[in-house]
Amino acid sequence: MKRTRLCALALVAWSASALALLPPPLAKAFRSAGVPPEAVALVVQETGTVQPLIAHASSKPMSPASLMKLVTTFAALELLGPDYRWTTEAYLDGKLENGVLHGNLVLKGHGDPRITVEQWQSFMSALTLRGLTTIEGDLVLDRSFFSPIVHDPGLFDGEPLKPYNVGPDALLVNFKSMRFAFAPNLAGNGTDVIANPAFANVTISPLPALAAGDCGDWRSTVGATFVDRGDSAEASFTGRYAASCGEHEWWVSLLDHRAYVHAMFTTYFREAGGHFSGGWKDGRAPKGKAPFATLESPPLYVVVRDVNKLSNNVMARQVFLTLATAKSTLPATTAGATATVHRWLASHKLKMPELVLDNGSGLSRHERISAGSLVRLLLEADASRVREEFASSLAVAAMDGTVERRFQNFNVAGQALLKTGTLDGARGIAGYVIDADGRRWAVAAIVNHPNAAIVQGALDFFVQWVYRNAATWEAQNRLAPIGHATTPAPASGR
Repeated sequence: MKRTRLCALALVAWSASALALLPPPLAKAFRSAGVPPEAVALVVQETGTVQPLIAHASSKPMSPASLMKLVTTFAALELLGPDYRWTTEAYLDGKLENGVLHGNLVLKGHGDPRITVEQWQSFMSALTLRGLTTIEGDLVLDRSFFSPIVHDPGLFDGEPLKPYNVGPDALLVNFKSMRFAFAPNLAGNGTDVIANPAFANVTISPLPALAAGDCGDWRSTVGATFVDRGDSAEASFTGRYAASCGEHEWWVSLLDHRAYVHAMFTTYFREAGGHFSGGWKDGRAPKGKAPFATLESPPLYVVVRDVNKLSNNVMARQVFLTLATAKSTLPATTAGATATVHRWLASHKLKMPELVLDNGSGLSRHERISAGSLVRLLLEADASRVREEFASSLAVAAMDGTVERRFQNFNVAGQALLKTGTLDGARGIAGYVIDADGRRWAVAAIVNHPNAAIVQGALDFFVQWVYRNAATWEAQNRLAPIGHATTPAPASGR
């Protein structure tokens, strides 16, 4: 009995030391990138087990970048349901006679994260097919589903025109962004610049001159200037565009939310055969009245694939705010969404004392979570009723999403489901690695360090190491002397 107890104590002692130990090949990989082990938090645990294989700085609060989307999307799948759909509704505020609306048209948004140009065109066609051809009044925008949010798009990184800095809105359409397409014209004597969507209140002049030479950093040579006045904008290109560049595109966020929706409506309602020349104003949809037409989003499980595979920050913010509507009264607020997530975590007995939520996307200098909490979340998701929907939202190594071009020559290609995270001073990767024996490992690695920008190779090596060496590491260290973990034969990582 005494000997059994001593053995048990020895195993506990080994556990405490081996778990905290960063395997030498991994420590070397991070040091080679100029990142000391103390700037790395890393956890590996096989699904279905109760103890991590490796837990290095597992409880340390870290800036996770887009890894925070794992919390938002798992919570959404469970609380809202995989088949949840957002709606955008059109109401007639006036009498419709012979296709003419003598009054205003009201658009009410419910936070749809994914209204594309194609979906919007379908919505506009539905209006005309239902008999609405002319609107004599204005467009009334009901954005009350979300509480008004003061959002400075330039606050995060001084780049207010970047599409990833677009703030959430109950009537978000086409991510409030425009695509400028550049190409040599057919005559070969100039450059065409085409905006999509093409709005009357966004002008383009002058165009860049067509030039010879290498393409190089074409964005720096076109001499772009964007002037955004909120209700109108101007784009000018006073530089040159090399003919060797072929076709390129540049996405820019212009106009404020209300002006953007008005421009989208005016442009595509007319394209659908309708007539409208009114303005816009804020208002509310009429109570107790059925909508004239409704645009329905794709189901949530499709939306979270875009959020995680493509790491879409704007969509993540919309999903996060929508969580507030699951348990709280309207309008949705950031505080309500945060409280909803904390209650949900508590219902799963997932303790995350270090968790700090801001907007649920990870595009924040304030959000914090630990690598240990991320792995416990992944283990909970793997055992949940939304296991398949959650796992399928992650990018497949070397196959799609943010890791499509990574792991191309690694054995783990196609065998890892991953979420990446990238901010200045922060890099991370988390998800599931399925090794050659079919063992499924939940993994998370976060780096917070000034050299984080050059640590991608070390993170990729970590994923490959788990695929190749995790099982061996476990077997060799299970019986290792107390405090002395052994080193498995190094893998080439290729």
